[in-house]
Amino acid sequence: MTRTHIPGILAMAAVVVASNILVQFLFGQWLTWGAFTYPIAFLVTDLMNRLYGKAAARRVVFAGFIVGVACSFVGTQIMGEFGPLVTWRIAIGSGLAFLTAQLLDVAIFDRLREGRWWRAPLASTLVGSSVDTALFFTIAFSGALSFIEPGNDVSWAGEALPLLGAGPVVPLWVSLAVADWMVKLCLALVALIPFRLIVSWALSSPRMA
Repeated sequence: MTRTHIPGILAMAAVVVASNILVQFLFGQWLTWGAFTYPIAFLVTDLMNRLYGKAAARRVVFAGFIVGVACSFVGTQIMGEFGPLVTWRIAIGSGLAFLTAQLLDVAIFDRLREGRWWRAPLASTLVGSSVDTALFFTIAFSGALSFIEPGNDVSWAGEALPLLGAGPVVPLWVSLAVADWMVKLCLALVALIPFRLIVSWALSSPRMA
């Protein structure tokens, strides 16, 4: 690790910590505030990949993973109104989803880095975000995986309701996942703006010359 990696590591750590805090606060019926901060992790990874290469991006991902594991462990020790703030299923789902999705993002970005400037960050973020959402919500809330933490009752997440209140009847956790996924997709598009601006600024800086 070099000093050039420190801003990326600090940014990733800040995103992970903020998201772990904000996920405790609801935004409407289907989301938490953490849904709006967590996707920034993909922006951080893509910026490091573009500016310093895939090895640097992977270091930032592993740093974020370690911070996330620490946050999850702290959350399992804090008791809320309905039990620990973070259950072991959520902790496992969060860690596995983060690491898998971010490393996939790094690999896809690297494969597409020679194309048009927007292809690599957009494609890698869209795929990574989709995998992240699918893994986390399935591991954390699917009734089929209750054996992961038998003492954790997630029957509330399996309540059959119309998708996002208006679609076909599905388990509640599926609506939560779809809402989260839609936010990630929207932010993947929005993130192209700061990606372009930061890369242009960084490459024009004498330190990057």
